Amino acid sequence: MAKKRQLSHKPGAERAPYRPDVIEKITVNASTADATAVGLLDALYAAMPHRKRLTVKDFLKHGQVMVDGNVTTRFDQPVTAASDIQVNISRQWQTFSNPRLKIVYEDDDIIVVNKGYGLLSVGNDRVKEGTAYSLLRDYLKRRDQRNMLFIVHRLDQHTSGLMMFAKSEEAKLNMQHNWNNMVIDRRYAAIVEGVPEKKEGTIRSYLAENTRMTVYSTDNPEEGKLAVTRWKLVKSRNGYSLLDISLDTGRKNQIRVHMHDMGHPIAGDRKYGARTSPAHRVALHARTLRFVHPITRADMRFEAPLPASFTRLV
Repeated sequence: MAKKRQLSHKPGAERAPYRPDVIEKITVNASTADATAVGLLDALYAAMPHRKRLTVKDFLKHGQVMVDGNVTTRFDQPVTAASDIQVNISRQWQTFSNPRLKIVYEDDDIIVVNKGYGLLSVGNDRVKEGTAYSLLRDYLKRRDQRNMLFIVHRLDQHTSGLMMFAKSEEAKLNMQHNWNNMVIDRRYAAIVEGVPEKKEGTIRSYLAENTRMTVYSTDNPEEGKLAVTRWKLVKSRNGYSLLDISLDTGRKNQIRVHMHDMGHPIAGDRKYGARTSPAHRVALHARTLRFVHPITRADMRFEAPLPASFTRLV
């Protein structure tokens, strides 16, 4: 009878069991920090008398202390009884840093980011890594391999600004199934060529896409999907105009197509009729995102400042 073959593993190939981080929440003594702040290191010493002072100092030195959601190594940072101080006893806090993607807000269920121009929201047939999704996924996996990330909506590669991801399937489904009710306000800033004759307006059409992946407007409801864009003129200068744009619908390339339709294409958007590119990019930015939190039902509102290249133009 043949012996049963035993599976072997290379040394070190086994995945280590997951061990959750040990987090200690620090409370600043109200009697010493009621009205005036104290230095962070002194507050840690006072709150952790059971630990050696050198150990406490190392927590701070090695990025294991977080104050009000931000990792700090500053020993004299002022803190009060109202400060939210957490110490990761196990290891350095896992932080996110990328020049093209900034985390604006994060909790147990969602992440809101400010995406830079030129960065893909998610992967495609040619690009899988280096997208907003993959960068955030890797960041979450470094904290805990069991963490998940879900796509809720997207921004064009050529559009910068605010977008949201879900960290739980429940949050994702709640947002996607009730999108029109959950999203209260989405506003964009666009620099367009020329100066519109009116101060504001609404553009309504059906959007379809041809075989060259170009979206276009049609009056035929059977050919495309309804898209409604509302715009207001903020100011104009040197042949360019800054528009405040809100969406009743969220179709692919909707704003870019509708600005082309009204005869004022977005600066830099040569695909949809622009003749100039003063900002060296498509001048479209998702500046406001307001929605109902998919789990807590809190009213969440975020603003992303205008890119410097926009403000220089107008």
